[in-house]
Amino acid sequence: MLAALGWTTLRPLWPPIAAASTQNGSPSQSLGRRITDLIGSNGWPGSAHDVAMWKEMGISWARGPVGPGQAHSASDPMRVDKTGNNNESDLPPIIIQDNRNGIKTLLMLAYTPLWNASVPRDSKSAPVDVKAWERYVEAVVRKYRAPPYNLRFFQIWNEAAGKLSGGSPQASFWHGAARPGVGDDLDAPYERAMQDYVEKIHIPAARIIRRYGAYVVYGGWPDQGGLETLSQWLEYRSPRYNQRMLDCVDYLDTHYLPVKDLDYLYARYVKQGPARGLWQTEIGDRYMMDDHYLPRYFFDLAVWALDRNWDDANKYVSMVYHWDGYEPFRLTHRGPPARTYNVSGRSLIVLNQTVGGVLSRLPQKLQFGPDASGSALYSDKQIVMQVRALPGWRTVDATKLTPPSSGRAKVQFIDAQSGSVSSATDTELKWNDQALRIRFNVPGRVNGHGGEGPAEHLAYIVVDPE
Repeated sequence: MLAALGWTTLRPLWPPIAAASTQNGSPSQSLGRRITDLIGSNGWPGSAHDVAMWKEMGISWARGPVGPGQAHSASDPMRVDKTGNNNESDLPPIIIQDNRNGIKTLLMLAYTPLWNASVPRDSKSAPVDVKAWERYVEAVVRKYRAPPYNLRFFQIWNEAAGKLSGGSPQASFWHGAARPGVGDDLDAPYERAMQDYVEKIHIPAARIIRRYGAYVVYGGWPDQGGLETLSQWLEYRSPRYNQRMLDCVDYLDTHYLPVKDLDYLYARYVKQGPARGLWQTEIGDRYMMDDHYLPRYFFDLAVWALDRNWDDANKYVSMVYHWDGYEPFRLTHRGPPARTYNVSGRSLIVLNQTVGGVLSRLPQKLQFGPDASGSALYSDKQIVMQVRALPGWRTVDATKLTPPSSGRAKVQFIDAQSGSVSSATDTELKWNDQALRIRFNVPGRVNGHGGEGPAEHLAYIVVDPE
């Protein structure tokens, strides 16, 4: 009867999981890191209903621009109360609503008003008058660092890069200063892109942000730019300021990289400093056409972060681009008649519900049988494995893992998209010689599309001690 209910009686050799996870030296257990600490989105929740949807998906960060600054001339009044692509929305009530609902805000400082643009009619070019850029930054930080907003995180520009490794000669969002003989030719290499950006944009803005006791978030290095090229930018020392850009960055930021590629920046700039953390302020977009992309990304990021001194809730953050729209791969479809979840949004809900506790490392290595793979962590006292597998009976083993002291545990197989739980007869749990073995039956109708290889099923195996 116990087996039919998904329960197995075990020898009382396994200490409580919470104690075991504390003994393995993870600081995250006592500090209470959660999956929601990692999850953000571009854009804003516009209504109470939107906020409720964000909470259900576990989104705890929002990112958006602020403007318009001095839109038409240096004599214009300074306005920093609008947001959105066309400055169509009032920013102050959005931030107050976010604060009230536990959503943190990252304000993006950008771009150049056309009247001050080095390249005519180009808001992505360098300012002619850097003082005007500084006035705008100062106005934003002074206003939103103070009550009732109390913001601490400000991002400088967006995807500023020069000649990209393996990509375009120029970046889409940094065209720099006008160059003789080039005009509006964006295919012409811009050899001083790094120097001009550091001296005209980044360091002036960073000094203002830090003067107000706030944190500087780098402007999002594009994935096609190459991390070695990013290092050249970060470590360039400005003769004018006698500082590197790296000296004026608190949180490094990249866009659209897989989790494994973050190791380069972590080892070089975060593990021993000087950066406080590593963010991606844009992930997803068309990558979310793969229904498995988003739950895999955030679960992998959590496992990765737990192995890399996740000692601060703000240390590792990734923000989905975008949370709403009309494409079927966005988190939600904005309607009409009403906003609804897409597959990617539902998968975040399942992730948030399944891995909703305090997270800590699972030190044991998983050994999967043929046609299955995955990773695992602790969520409170539960072991949660995220598995990818082909249809049929599959296995996973965790050696050197003793049973819980109660001698009882429940195992569930949960669809990562729908949240549905398979029948108890589709899972078997055994312990032999301090090794956990789970057999699980992957349904013939998988929830993945395949692509280059055969379509796989994405699910969670949850082991709950009692």
